Amino acid sequence: MFFGISDYGSFVAAIVLFLAIPGPGNLALITSTSKGGVAGGLMATLGVILGDQVLMWLAVAGVAAVLATYPTAFAAIQWSGAAYLAWLGWKMLSAKAGDAPVMNIRPRQYLQQAFAITLLNPKAIVFYMAFFPLFVDPQTHLGLLSFGVMAATIAALTLLYGVGMTLLTHHLAERMRANPVIGRVLEKLAGVFLIGFGIKLAISK
Repeated sequence: MFFGISDYGSFVAAIVLFLAIPGPGNLALITSTSKGGVAGGLMATLGVILGDQVLMWLAVAGVAAVLATYPTAFAAIQWSGAAYLAWLGWKMLSAKAGDAPVMNIRPRQYLQQAFAITLLNPKAIVFYMAFFPLFVDPQTHLGLLSFGVMAATIAALTLLYGVGMTLLTHHLAERMRANPVIGRVLEKLAGVFLIGFGIKLAISK
């Protein structure tokens, strides 16, 4: 246990994988860096972090309420979360290759736009509601302290990832755009990981 978090190592590994999955956040970082250089990418990174924090704490409020009010129902939420991760993995494995979505990022508004893109992602709040309960042990959980450590971990990892992605994109933007195969391979690997991760967590409950 680490601050009441069950399997902190797996928690960190899962976050790193989720950050690498192609999606609106990654596309916002790449596009902002392509248009605004390193400064644009860093501002977009901050926007993604702020959007994630809003969504995470909304999810935490719901999870904490269920944990406190309906402790017997919490196991069902954990099972549902594991099933959701496995389903998400299957969707990634079965997805067909297509054109990358076009994102209209305006200059000098990188933070605001990345924040809005993250906040308005309809799947994000569902993901966080399914993800957090998987690492909560009702017997050892420390309430807001545990959730705070989880949120801070995600923010720190997102910052490191965003800085790395910004620097990489700044030097390899055109090559990355011309080679979508890398993104598709990462998506398939992430799908396999999510299915196995969901099964592992479901069995361990």
